[in-house]
Formats: sequence, structure tokens, C-alpha cells
Amino acid sequence: MAQSGKGKLNYRCPSCFMRDLDIDMFYDKDKKEYYCIRCQYRGTEEDVLEKNEMVRFRYGAMMKRFDKFDFD
Repeated sequence: MAQSGKGKLNYRCPSCFMRDLDIDMFYDKDKKEYYCIRCQYRGTEEDVLEKNEMVRFRYGAMMKRFDKFDFD
């Protein structure tokens, strides 16, 4: 994938990331928004950060071990 159109930070597409795909988004300087070339998602930086935070919630307990005593 070409690196020339990236913004200042590499943000993951929230729509693709929810489906376990790690796709970087591109930045459109004229419209001041990020877009995904795989799923056609578009959004501002605030919108992308907010939705990526929702995705991180999904993986919040991934490294935690749950025993049967945790559910009593």
C-alpha cells in the first residue's frame, strides 16, 4: 500500500478493525477527513478516535484470565 497519502498519524479504520482487519486510513487534506480505501468509511479525526476507542473496549479483557470463581 502506498504511504504517500497518509496523515500525520496512522489511524486504523474503525469499521474494518471491528471485523479484525488492520487497515490504515488515508487523509484527505482538502476535505480534512480520513477515509478507508477498503470499506469506504469516512470521518473526521475526532470521529475516528471515538470509534477506535469503542473497538478497544472489545479487547479490554483479552489478556485477563477468568476463573470459575470470578462468576460466583
